[in-house]
Formats: sequence, structure tokens, C-alpha cells
Amino acid sequence: MGEKVKRILAAVLLVGGVAGYYILAGQPELWRVLAVLAGIVLAIVVAMQSEAGRHAWAFVKESRVELSKVVWPNRKETIQTTVVVIALVVATAVFLWIVDLGLIKGVSMLTGSS
Repeated sequence: MGEKVKRILAAVLLVGGVAGYYILAGQPELWRVLAVLAGIVLAIVVAMQSEAGRHAWAFVKESRVELSKVVWPNRKETIQTTVVVIALVVATAVFLWIVDLGLIKGVSMLTGSS
């Protein structure tokens, strides 16, 4: 039961922050944005106290560990891969253009139109 209450409270705080933006319509924009940010921060704080929040945080931490294991391509590899992708896109476009022309000619011959 406590988990549901935490999730509902987090949702209410989030909606309250957004509602605060509209309630403070006559106020300066800074106060309106701060109301939204306060709602978001409070909702995150409450959500992090729930089991789902703790699991989400553990997932984020594990994701960061996995991201540090990624071997990123250097500049030369990136440029080579980009050139290959562009060349294949152009080749595919030309192929499809030729197929399209052939289909247009074929349909024109079948229908007898010029």
C-alpha cells in the first residue's frame, strides 16, 4: 500500500508543479518555471523513496557503467562509416529511381499512353 501512496504522491506533485505554472499566470515567468521545476524535483524525491524508484536509480547506475565500457570510434572511423552510409544511400536512391522509371515505362506500354 505504501508504494502506491508514494507513486500517487509523486504524480500529484508533478501535476501540481505543472498546475502551478498556470495558476501563477499573472506572475513573472521565472516564478512560473520555478513552480514547474519544484514540482518535478519534489516528484523525483518522492518517487526515489519507492521500490520502483530505487530500481530505476540502480538501472541508471548500471547503464552508466555499461556506457563506460563502450569503445567509441575515432574520427577516422567515424568519417569512413559516414562516407559508406552516404554512398549506399545514393546507390539505393539511384537503383530505386531506375526501377521507378522502368515501372513507369512498363505501365505506359500496357495502358497505351505516352
